[in-house]
Amino acid sequence: MRSLLTSAAISLAFTLFLTPVFLRWFRKWGWGQVIRTPENVHNPSHGAKRGTPTMGGTIFILGTIVGYLIGSFAGNNPPTMSGLLVLWMMLGFGVVGFIDDYMKVRHQNSLGLSGWRKIAGQVIVAVPFAVVALNFPNSVGQTAASGYVSVFRDIQLLSFFALGPILGWLLYLAWISLIGTATSNSVNVADGLDGLAAGSGIFVVGAYSLMAFWQNKQVCADVLDPSVQAGCYAVRDPFDLAIVSASFVGALVGFLWWNAPKAKVFMGDCGSMAIGGVIAALAIFTRTELLLVLIAGVYVIASGSVILQRAYFKITRGKRLFLMSPLHHHLEMRGWPEVTIVVRMWIIAGLLAVSGIGFFYVEWLSRV
Repeated sequence: MRSLLTSAAISLAFTLFLTPVFLRWFRKWGWGQVIRTPENVHNPSHGAKRGTPTMGGTIFILGTIVGYLIGSFAGNNPPTMSGLLVLWMMLGFGVVGFIDDYMKVRHQNSLGLSGWRKIAGQVIVAVPFAVVALNFPNSVGQTAASGYVSVFRDIQLLSFFALGPILGWLLYLAWISLIGTATSNSVNVADGLDGLAAGSGIFVVGAYSLMAFWQNKQVCADVLDPSVQAGCYAVRDPFDLAIVSASFVGALVGFLWWNAPKAKVFMGDCGSMAIGGVIAALAIFTRTELLLVLIAGVYVIASGSVILQRAYFKITRGKRLFLMSPLHHHLEMRGWPEVTIVVRMWIIAGLLAVSGIGFFYVEWLSRV
């Protein structure tokens, strides 16, 4: 417990008190936000955000690493493979987003990396993550990830390797890459208003921290009572997953102090993609991959509205389902104040995250 609380507190203090220092550096380096011209036409208020320091995701990425390492060793819980792999996804996806942000800032346009180049970069990060996660078992034979699709735990009928080792590995790598790219890009789409992505991320990652902590109390390797064995979780290093997610939540809370409307700093693609990487890794390691759709539902709503807009536009040959996508920009066009949209999206994010935890707990009750 000491590691959990220390990591969260250190990360929170890091981003809360050191962000002004980073902002001075960002202004000196010219890391100012670039606003798309079409968005200015439809949302004149967004023009005032031009020049606001961006790439703030680097702040909570560093804060998470510092908090996690200090908290782990302070509580005598050294980092595990699972925790380090979560950091790998956070850092790797963050680097892809940083390259995109840097290109925008350097060339002073909103183009950055093309969509397919972003996906290629994310896959390059996700594939080694997947390979390592399914190898190097611990003393009781557990690996960080599994070769099954999962909801609350592995679904034994949905095994990738039932089709053979070669095809199994291809399907497994494709599945992990899909989870990573879909999650990070969904968070990226939701990062359109001050504090929306960061505040929602607190609820989502916080939910995973609670579930990992619960799984730590119900680890199969520690359960000897046959009557309880049915409800245990075959998850590797659940307490370390709780620590790293608590550290990330603390870093996001401190960052949100400066990112809430009216934002003093934007997280940029490096921040939104890092959030997506952490959420994807936690879903894979806690064996709740499909439950992710509910827990991170606020991000699914954002990306889903974009998909619906494009599909409707093509089907109707030019008509639009929303005034502007994603959904939060449609609400802006309808006259909703930015703060109102952000706070209500936070409420939705909290309700969906709590609902996910509720289903997770009910599934456990049904087994014991």
